[in-house]
Amino acid sequence: MTFTEIEVCSIDEMERESVRRFDYEGQSYAIYRSPEGEFFASDGYCTHERSHLADGIVMDNIIECSRHFGQFDYKTGEAVELPACIDLRTYPVSVRDGKVLLDLSAR
Repeated sequence: MTFTEIEVCSIDEMERESVRRFDYEGQSYAIYRSPEGEFFASDGYCTHERSHLADGIVMDNIIECSRHFGQFDYKTGEAVELPACIDLRTYPVSVRDGKVLLDLSAR
C-alpha cells in the first residue's frame, strides 16, 4: 500500500450494486460496487445541489441522486440525466488482501 491509498472497507462490507459514503481529511467520497463486483469511487456530492450520492440508488453502472433524480455513470463520472449536468470527479480504486483501497494521489 502506498501513502496515497486509503483503506475504505473490506470487500465483504459492500454488497454488489451498492454505494457507501467515505469521508477522509475533510472530503467526502462515494464508493460503488458494481453488479459484477468491481469497485469505483467519485466525489461524494451530486454536482447539482450537493446531496450526498450515498443516499441515492445504484442501478447497473448508474447512481441516481435521491434529491432531484439526476444520474451519473459512476464508472466515468459522466452526468447522464438532468438536472445533473456537471460530471463527477472519479478516483482509482483497487482491491488488495480483501480490502478496498481508494487512490487519492490525483486529488
